Amino acid sequence: MTIDLVAKIRDIPDFPKPGIQFKDITTLLKDGPSFKAAIDGLLAQVGDRKVDAVVGMESRGFIFGAPVAYALGVGFVPVRKLGKLPADVVSVEYDLEYGSATLEMHKDAIAPGARVLIVDDLLATGGTVAGTIELVKQLRGEIVALAFLIELTFLKGRERLQGHDILTLVRY
Repeated sequence: MTIDLVAKIRDIPDFPKPGIQFKDITTLLKDGPSFKAAIDGLLAQVGDRKVDAVVGMESRGFIFGAPVAYALGVGFVPVRKLGKLPADVVSVEYDLEYGSATLEMHKDAIAPGARVLIVDDLLATGGTVAGTIELVKQLRGEIVALAFLIELTFLKGRERLQGHDILTLVRY
């Protein structure tokens, strides 16, 4: 049985502001077989790539990154917003649609030369993942691939991430 992941993602019009068609994944997450199919689908996309660590961004990247790391038998590294991590961090400021934000990762999270898979729920403009790539590079990690449940192709985030292997399950 193949599960239609698109059918499990709910559209919410005009959220968080008028004109935005929000892709709500909570309807997929609450359905056990669909959530399992999403994780299994991401793992199938990763294939036999050698991965030493999975990095996921706050907060939905945690939802997908942690089970992928578990299935691969590797550690999970959280990327958090400014001021949320307790030990020494590396940080990067990145641009948002309206303003900027800062991402942080513990300095000891990734060993130099470690092969890193970055996982998030959504590839939109690519800003958050570009910032995360910069954090991994600061720690001298090697990006193996970028994996996403959803890609919003019309926002052209893929173009911002040229040179990286991009894996997606659902494209709009």
